[in-house]
Amino acid sequence: MDETKFNPAGPFGFPKADVADHPAEPAHARPEYLERGEIEKKGYHVEEIGSGSGFYWVTNSFYDAAFVRTGQGVIAIDAPPNLGEFMLSAIEEVTDEPVTHAIYSHWHSDHIGAAAMYGPDVKIISHQITHDLLKRWPDPLRPLPTETFTDEATLDVGGVKLELSYKGENHCPGNIFIYAPEQKALAAIDIVSPGWSVFFHCDASENITGWIDAHDQILDYDFDVIVGGHQTRYGTREDVLAHREYVHDIVDHSWDVLREELGNELMAEAGPLNRWTWAENQFNHMANLVTHRTLTKDTSTGQKWNERLGGASNMTKYHAWTIMESLRLHRGHDDYQRRGPEQPKFIW
Repeated sequence: MDETKFNPAGPFGFPKADVADHPAEPAHARPEYLERGEIEKKGYHVEEIGSGSGFYWVTNSFYDAAFVRTGQGVIAIDAPPNLGEFMLSAIEEVTDEPVTHAIYSHWHSDHIGAAAMYGPDVKIISHQITHDLLKRWPDPLRPLPTETFTDEATLDVGGVKLELSYKGENHCPGNIFIYAPEQKALAAIDIVSPGWSVFFHCDASENITGWIDAHDQILDYDFDVIVGGHQTRYGTREDVLAHREYVHDIVDHSWDVLREELGNELMAEAGPLNRWTWAENQFNHMANLVTHRTLTKDTSTGQKWNERLGGASNMTKYHAWTIMESLRLHRGHDDYQRRGPEQPKFIW
Protein backbone atom coordinates (compact mmCIF):
# COMPACT_ATOMS: atom_id res chain seq x y z
CA MET A 1 0.00 0.00 0.00
CA ASP A 2 1.29 3.43 -0.96
CA GLU A 3 0.95 5.47 2.22
CA THR A 4 2.18 8.62 0.53
CA LYS A 5 -1.31 9.11 -0.86
CA PHE A 6 -3.77 11.35 0.94
CA ASN A 7 -6.07 8.46 1.87
CA PRO A 8 -3.92 5.35 2.42
CA ALA A 9 -6.74 3.48 4.20
CA GLY A 10 -8.59 2.97 0.93
CA PRO A 11 -12.21 1.86 1.36
CA PHE A 12 -11.72 1.57 5.12
CA GLY A 13 -10.83 5.23 5.65
CA PHE A 14 -12.42 8.63 5.28
CA PRO A 15 -12.86 10.06 1.78
CA LYS A 16 -11.19 13.34 0.88
CA ALA A 17 -13.50 16.34 0.84
CA ASP A 18 -13.69 18.19 -2.46
CA VAL A 19 -13.49 21.95 -2.05
CA ALA A 20 -15.73 22.34 -5.09
CA ASP A 21 -18.55 20.56 -3.27
CA HIS A 22 -18.72 23.15 -0.49
CA PRO A 23 -19.86 26.78 -0.59
CA ALA A 24 -17.49 29.53 0.39
CA GLU A 25 -17.78 30.82 3.94
CA PRO A 26 -20.40 33.58 4.35
CA ALA A 27 -19.17 37.14 4.10
CA HIS A 28 -20.01 37.81 7.75
CA ALA A 29 -17.49 35.13 8.73
CA ARG A 30 -14.64 37.16 7.20
CA PRO A 31 -14.24 40.31 9.30
CA GLU A 32 -12.26 43.32 8.16
CA TYR A 33 -9.02 42.41 9.96
CA LEU A 34 -8.78 39.29 7.79
CA GLU A 35 -9.36 41.25 4.60
CA ARG A 36 -6.48 43.61 5.39
CA GLY A 37 -4.10 40.70 6.05
CA GLU A 38 -3.42 41.47 9.70
CA ILE A 39 -2.88 37.83 10.69
CA GLU A 40 -0.30 37.35 7.94
CA LYS A 41 1.49 40.55 8.95
CA LYS A 42 1.76 40.13 12.72
CA GLY A 43 0.24 36.78 13.64
CA TYR A 44 -2.72 37.98 15.68
CA HIS A 45 -5.51 40.51 16.00
CA VAL A 46 -6.45 42.22 19.30
CA GLU A 47 -9.60 44.26 19.80
CA GLU A 48 -11.28 45.92 22.76
CA ILE A 49 -14.85 44.63 23.03
CA GLY A 50 -17.83 45.02 25.32
CA SER A 51 -19.75 48.06 26.51
CA GLY A 52 -17.09 49.02 29.07
CA SER A 53 -13.34 49.45 28.64
CA GLY A 54 -10.55 47.03 29.37
CA PHE A 55 -11.87 43.71 28.00
CA TYR A 56 -9.93 42.49 24.95
CA TRP A 57 -10.38 39.71 22.44
CA VAL A 58 -7.33 38.08 20.82
CA THR A 59 -7.44 35.81 17.78
CA ASN A 60 -5.32 34.27 15.05
CA SER A 61 -8.57 33.57 13.12
CA PHE A 62 -8.74 29.95 14.28
CA TYR A 63 -8.25 30.07 18.06
CA ASP A 64 -9.16 32.95 20.30
CA ALA A 65 -8.84 34.00 23.94
CA ALA A 66 -9.34 37.14 26.01
CA PHE A 67 -7.80 39.33 28.68
CA VAL A 68 -8.89 42.12 30.99
CA ARG A 69 -6.87 45.19 31.94
CA THR A 70 -7.61 46.09 35.59
CA GLY A 71 -5.17 48.87 36.52
CA GLN A 72 -3.48 46.46 38.93
CA GLY A 73 -2.52 43.77 36.43
CA VAL A 74 -3.95 41.79 33.54
CA ILE A 75 -6.32 38.85 33.91
CA ALA A 76 -5.72 36.42 31.05
CA ILE A 77 -8.49 34.06 29.97
CA ASP A 78 -6.95 30.90 28.49
CA ALA A 79 -3.69 30.41 26.61
CA PRO A 80 -4.16 28.49 23.35
CA PRO A 81 -0.83 27.04 22.14
CA ASN A 82 -1.92 27.77 18.57
CA LEU A 83 -1.95 31.45 19.57
CA GLY A 84 0.94 31.06 22.01
CA GLU A 85 3.17 34.06 22.73
CA PHE A 86 1.16 36.20 20.34
CA MET A 87 -1.18 36.41 23.32
CA LEU A 88 1.62 38.18 25.18
CA SER A 89 2.22 40.42 22.16
CA ALA A 90 -1.44 41.38 22.14
CA ILE A 91 -1.34 42.27 25.84
CA GLU A 92 1.85 44.29 25.43
CA GLU A 93 0.30 46.15 22.50
CA VAL A 94 -2.36 47.76 24.73
CA THR A 95 -0.89 47.89 28.26
CA ASP A 96 2.29 47.84 30.34
CA GLU A 97 0.49 45.95 33.12
CA PRO A 98 1.89 42.49 33.87
CA VAL A 99 -0.24 39.37 33.79
CA THR A 100 -1.12 38.70 37.43
CA HIS A 101 -4.00 36.23 37.03
CA ALA A 102 -5.00 33.57 34.52
CA ILE A 103 -8.32 31.77 34.27
CA TYR A 104 -8.62 28.31 32.75
CA SER A 105 -11.95 27.87 30.97
CA HIS A 106 -11.40 24.10 30.98
CA TRP A 107 -8.56 21.62 31.02
CA HIS A 108 -8.13 20.90 27.31
CA SER A 109 -4.62 21.52 26.03
CA ASP A 110 -5.75 23.26 22.85
CA HIS A 111 -7.07 26.15 24.97
CA ILE A 112 -4.60 26.36 27.88
CA GLY A 113 -1.55 24.49 26.57
CA ALA A 114 0.64 27.62 26.59
CA ALA A 115 -0.27 28.79 30.12
CA ALA A 116 3.30 28.29 31.38
CA MET A 117 4.28 31.40 29.37
CA TYR A 118 2.54 33.59 31.96
CA GLY A 119 5.30 32.73 34.44
CA PRO A 120 5.52 31.06 37.85
CA ASP A 121 4.07 33.91 39.91
CA VAL A 122 0.70 34.18 38.17
CA LYS A 123 -2.37 33.13 40.14
CA ILE A 124 -4.32 30.55 38.17
CA ILE A 125 -8.04 30.06 38.78
CA SER A 126 -10.14 27.13 37.55
CA HIS A 127 -12.91 24.79 38.49
CA GLN A 128 -11.93 22.05 40.94
CA ILE A 129 -12.52 19.39 38.29
CA THR A 130 -10.03 21.10 35.98
CA HIS A 131 -7.46 21.08 38.78
CA ASP A 132 -8.08 17.39 39.47
CA LEU A 133 -7.78 16.39 35.81
CA LEU A 134 -4.53 18.32 35.38
CA LYS A 135 -3.17 16.78 38.56
CA ARG A 136 -4.02 13.32 37.26
CA TRP A 137 -2.34 13.98 33.88
CA PRO A 138 0.43 16.52 34.62
CA ASP A 139 1.64 18.83 31.91
CA PRO A 140 4.40 21.38 32.57
CA LEU A 141 2.87 23.71 29.97
CA ARG A 142 -0.43 23.68 31.90
CA PRO A 143 0.57 24.55 35.48
CA LEU A 144 -1.80 23.42 38.20
CA PRO A 145 -4.36 26.04 39.25
CA THR A 146 -3.59 27.80 42.50
CA GLU A 147 -7.22 28.65 43.31
CA THR A 148 -10.36 26.60 42.58
CA PHE A 149 -14.11 26.75 43.06
CA THR A 150 -17.05 24.36 42.62
CA ASP A 151 -20.18 26.35 41.73
CA GLU A 152 -19.72 30.14 41.69
CA ALA A 153 -16.83 32.51 42.32
CA THR A 154 -16.02 36.18 41.76
CA LEU A 155 -12.53 37.35 40.89
CA ASP A 156 -12.02 41.00 41.86
CA VAL A 157 -8.78 42.69 40.82
CA GLY A 158 -8.60 46.46 41.30
CA GLY A 159 -12.39 46.67 41.36
CA VAL A 160 -12.72 44.85 38.01
CA LYS A 161 -14.90 41.82 38.54
CA LEU A 162 -15.26 38.56 36.66
CA GLU A 163 -18.01 36.14 37.64
CA LEU A 164 -17.09 32.47 37.24
CA SER A 165 -19.86 29.89 37.05
CA TYR A 166 -20.08 26.14 36.62
CA LYS A 167 -23.47 24.89 35.48
CA GLY A 168 -22.56 21.25 35.02
CA GLU A 169 -20.68 19.24 32.44
CA ASN A 170 -21.13 20.38 28.84
CA HIS A 171 -18.21 20.44 26.42
CA CYS A 172 -16.24 18.68 29.13
CA PRO A 173 -16.26 18.34 32.92
CA GLY A 174 -15.20 21.59 34.57
CA ASN A 175 -15.89 23.89 31.59
CA ILE A 176 -16.93 27.24 33.08
CA PHE A 177 -18.59 30.48 32.03
CA ILE A 178 -16.55 33.66 32.59
CA TYR A 179 -18.64 36.84 32.70
CA ALA A 180 -17.59 40.49 32.93
CA PRO A 181 -20.79 42.24 34.07
CA GLU A 182 -19.55 45.80 33.63
CA GLN A 183 -18.45 45.18 30.05
CA LYS A 184 -21.31 42.74 29.34
CA ALA A 185 -18.76 40.34 27.89
CA LEU A 186 -18.90 36.56 28.24
CA ALA A 187 -16.35 33.84 27.56
CA ALA A 188 -18.04 30.49 26.96
CA ILE A 189 -15.55 28.22 25.25
CA ASP A 190 -16.34 25.42 22.79
CA ILE A 191 -20.11 25.87 22.78
CA VAL A 192 -20.63 28.35 19.92
CA SER A 193 -18.21 29.42 17.18
CA PRO A 194 -19.74 32.77 16.17
CA GLY A 195 -20.82 32.78 12.54
CA TRP A 196 -19.78 29.17 12.06
CA SER A 197 -20.86 25.64 12.65
CA VAL A 198 -18.65 24.34 15.44
CA PHE A 199 -15.88 21.78 14.91
CA PHE A 200 -16.41 18.04 14.41
CA HIS A 201 -18.89 16.20 16.64
CA CYS A 202 -20.26 19.23 18.52
CA ASP A 203 -16.74 20.50 19.09
CA ALA A 204 -15.63 17.10 20.41
CA SER A 205 -17.91 17.60 23.41
CA GLU A 206 -18.19 14.93 26.05
CA ASN A 207 -21.72 15.56 27.30
CA ILE A 208 -23.91 16.35 24.30
CA THR A 209 -27.04 16.85 26.38
CA GLY A 210 -25.18 19.35 28.55
CA TRP A 211 -23.65 21.00 25.46
CA ILE A 212 -27.09 21.50 23.93
CA ASP A 213 -28.42 22.95 27.20
CA ALA A 214 -25.43 25.30 27.44
CA HIS A 215 -26.88 27.43 24.63
CA ASP A 216 -29.82 28.34 26.88
CA GLN A 217 -27.49 28.89 29.84
CA ILE A 218 -25.49 31.36 27.75
CA LEU A 219 -28.65 33.20 26.78
CA ASP A 220 -29.52 33.65 30.46
CA TYR A 221 -26.61 36.14 30.67
CA ASP A 222 -26.97 39.83 29.88
CA PHE A 223 -24.13 40.05 27.36
CA ASP A 224 -23.31 42.12 24.30
CA VAL A 225 -20.31 40.08 23.12
CA ILE A 226 -19.20 36.49 23.51
CA VAL A 227 -15.79 34.84 23.07
CA GLY A 228 -16.31 31.29 21.84
CA GLY A 229 -12.76 29.98 21.56
CA HIS A 230 -12.70 29.41 17.81
CA GLN A 231 -12.80 30.86 14.36
CA THR A 232 -12.77 34.28 12.86
CA ARG A 233 -14.72 36.64 15.11
CA TYR A 234 -16.29 37.28 18.48
CA GLY A 235 -20.03 36.87 18.70
CA THR A 236 -23.28 38.51 19.71
CA ARG A 237 -26.53 37.28 21.20
CA GLU A 238 -27.81 36.84 17.63
CA ASP A 239 -24.96 34.42 16.91
CA VAL A 240 -25.90 32.28 19.92
CA LEU A 241 -29.58 32.31 18.93
CA ALA A 242 -28.65 31.26 15.39
CA HIS A 243 -26.47 28.39 16.58
CA ARG A 244 -29.11 27.28 19.06
CA GLU A 245 -31.64 27.15 16.22
CA TYR A 246 -29.20 25.12 14.11
CA VAL A 247 -28.54 22.64 16.90
CA HIS A 248 -32.24 22.24 17.69
CA ASP A 249 -32.97 21.63 14.01
CA ILE A 250 -30.51 18.73 14.17
CA VAL A 251 -32.11 17.49 17.41
CA ASP A 252 -35.62 17.62 15.95
CA HIS A 253 -34.65 15.85 12.72
CA SER A 254 -32.72 13.24 14.72
CA TRP A 255 -35.80 12.39 16.78
CA ASP A 256 -37.85 12.07 13.58
CA VAL A 257 -35.34 9.75 11.92
CA LEU A 258 -34.84 7.61 15.01
CA ARG A 259 -38.59 7.02 15.15
CA GLU A 260 -38.93 6.02 11.50
CA GLU A 261 -37.70 2.42 12.13
CA LEU A 262 -35.38 2.26 9.13
CA GLY A 263 -33.22 -0.64 10.25
CA ASN A 264 -34.71 -3.92 9.06
CA GLU A 265 -34.17 -3.40 5.33
CA LEU A 266 -30.51 -2.48 5.78
CA MET A 267 -30.02 -5.40 8.16
CA ALA A 268 -31.37 -7.83 5.56
CA GLU A 269 -29.15 -6.30 2.88
CA ALA A 270 -25.95 -6.78 4.94
CA GLY A 271 -26.81 -10.28 6.17
CA PRO A 272 -26.48 -11.78 9.65
CA LEU A 273 -22.72 -12.33 9.41
CA ASN A 274 -21.95 -8.67 8.74
CA ARG A 275 -23.39 -7.00 11.81
CA TRP A 276 -20.97 -4.08 11.92
CA THR A 277 -21.45 -3.48 8.18
CA TRP A 278 -25.16 -3.24 8.81
CA ALA A 279 -24.60 -0.98 11.81
CA GLU A 280 -22.31 1.34 9.86
CA ASN A 281 -24.78 1.59 7.00
CA GLN A 282 -27.71 2.05 9.35
CA PHE A 283 -26.27 4.84 11.46
CA ASN A 284 -24.66 6.60 8.51
CA HIS A 285 -27.94 6.37 6.62
CA MET A 286 -29.83 7.95 9.51
CA ALA A 287 -27.19 10.67 9.92
CA ASN A 288 -27.40 11.39 6.18
CA LEU A 289 -31.15 11.85 6.45
CA VAL A 290 -30.74 14.25 9.38
CA THR A 291 -28.03 16.14 7.47
CA HIS A 292 -30.16 16.43 4.33
CA ARG A 293 -33.21 17.63 6.21
CA THR A 294 -31.19 20.15 8.22
CA LEU A 295 -29.34 21.66 5.28
CA THR A 296 -32.29 21.79 2.87
CA LYS A 297 -34.88 23.40 5.18
CA ASP A 298 -35.57 27.11 5.23
CA THR A 299 -34.40 28.56 8.54
CA SER A 300 -36.09 31.34 10.52
CA THR A 301 -34.46 33.98 8.29
CA GLY A 302 -35.54 32.29 5.05
CA GLN A 303 -31.94 31.28 4.38
CA LYS A 304 -30.38 27.82 4.37
CA TRP A 305 -27.82 26.94 7.06
CA ASN A 306 -25.01 27.00 4.48
CA GLU A 307 -25.80 30.70 4.04
CA ARG A 308 -25.91 31.47 7.76
CA LEU A 309 -23.06 29.38 9.22
CA GLY A 310 -19.62 28.90 7.75
CA GLY A 311 -18.66 25.24 7.42
CA ALA A 312 -22.18 23.89 7.86
CA SER A 313 -21.85 21.86 4.66
CA ASN A 314 -18.75 20.14 6.08
CA MET A 315 -19.65 19.70 9.72
CA THR A 316 -23.40 19.02 9.88
CA LYS A 317 -23.04 15.31 9.13
CA TYR A 318 -20.70 14.90 12.10
CA HIS A 319 -23.02 16.82 14.42
CA ALA A 320 -26.00 14.83 13.12
CA TRP A 321 -24.27 11.52 13.86
CA THR A 322 -23.19 12.63 17.34
CA ILE A 323 -26.48 14.24 18.38
CA MET A 324 -28.51 11.32 17.09
CA GLU A 325 -26.33 8.87 19.04
CA SER A 326 -26.59 11.04 22.15
CA LEU A 327 -30.39 11.11 21.94
CA ARG A 328 -30.42 7.34 21.50
CA LEU A 329 -28.26 6.75 24.58
CA HIS A 330 -29.06 9.62 26.91
CA ARG A 331 -32.69 10.58 26.31
CA GLY A 332 -34.35 7.17 26.52
CA HIS A 333 -36.07 4.83 24.09
CA ASP A 334 -39.74 5.09 23.14
CA ASP A 335 -40.31 1.34 23.34
CA TYR A 336 -38.67 -2.04 23.74
CA GLN A 337 -38.98 -5.43 22.02
CA ARG A 338 -42.02 -7.37 23.19
CA ARG A 339 -42.42 -11.12 23.38
CA GLY A 340 -44.79 -12.70 20.92
CA PRO A 341 -45.18 -13.83 17.31
CA GLU A 342 -44.71 -10.40 15.76
CA GLN A 343 -41.74 -9.68 13.51
CA PRO A 344 -38.88 -8.23 15.60
CA LYS A 345 -38.87 -4.45 15.54
CA PHE A 346 -35.90 -2.21 14.91
CA ILE A 347 -35.29 -0.74 18.35
CA TRP A 348 -32.77 2.08 18.05
